Amino acid sequence: MNLSLKPWNTFGIDRRAARIVTVDTATQLTDAWQQAAADGLPPLILGEGSNVLFLEDYAGAVLINRIRGIEVTEQPDAWHLHVGAGENWHGLVKFTLDNGMAGLENLALIPGCAGSSPIQNIGAYGIELKQVCEYVDCIELATGVSKRLSAAECRFGYRDSIFKHEYQDTYAIVAVGLRLAKQWRPVLSYGDLTRLDPATVTPRQVFDAVCQMRTSKLPDPKVSGNAGSFFKNPVVGADVAQRLLAAFPNAPHYPQANGDVKLAAGWLIDQCQLKGKTIGGAAVHRQQALVLVNENNATSADVVSLARYVRQQVGAKFAVWLEPEVRFMGKIGEVNAVEVIS
Repeated sequence: MNLSLKPWNTFGIDRRAARIVTVDTATQLTDAWQQAAADGLPPLILGEGSNVLFLEDYAGAVLINRIRGIEVTEQPDAWHLHVGAGENWHGLVKFTLDNGMAGLENLALIPGCAGSSPIQNIGAYGIELKQVCEYVDCIELATGVSKRLSAAECRFGYRDSIFKHEYQDTYAIVAVGLRLAKQWRPVLSYGDLTRLDPATVTPRQVFDAVCQMRTSKLPDPKVSGNAGSFFKNPVVGADVAQRLLAAFPNAPHYPQANGDVKLAAGWLIDQCQLKGKTIGGAAVHRQQALVLVNENNATSADVVSLARYVRQQVGAKFAVWLEPEVRFMGKIGEVNAVEVIS
């Protein structure tokens, strides 16, 4: 039995697990989880491993969620989708557009499965999952009892949700409910999308533009292992933002509803001239500074050392401290990524 985790993390880090099980139903998932727990093997549920870094061999059971299915219910004002957690996210985006349903086009080419989307409250180019999420179906792993959380109950924040806190180790997501309004309003506030005409643009044109931007800047994990954006865009107080903008007037910044300001982590890293910086086999991507890549058989220690170096350089220049968006996995479960690279 091949227990290598290399196929199950997009960084392509060659670590091993004590057990790897692929599950297709919620019942299989709870059975596998309960069996692992009974055997003293800490269970870890993965979709496509697109947002994890294995720091060492995993001494537990990795459960690969492949619960599939897309059900569509049409109402006069919207389409309601019930999506299995194991569905590929970009495949879902393409499915909706191919079937005349707009609303997910800004989220094209985000790696991973639908079931991972609420955990991170995935977002790109002005759209976040919480804007289209209606509910999340999950299952209490110890009992097999199903539970549906409304979008409000998911407590979505910036790259955050209840699934990173109280529900992290006790519940698993089995399906996501989405609502796509029939009255489509394009979101064209970021990047090359600002060049499109809101009066005439189509959802497919937005999709194509997003795919073009992502493929031109972001490396294909099949070619250079990576987990997409490695760091979160930092959200700082207004006073910190004013100080930074006084020194760097051209710094991209996005005011938030609560008065805080979101900064662009990629820009901060780029200003430290770190594109192409390597430590061991890990490198800062040459086109998009926000992405760390497995350039030459990198070890997890190489990636950690590079992330720590990037964080220190940005902190020294801007007094802003980056936090990883990627989840760090230790021997028996997730560990605090900020502590690891501090």
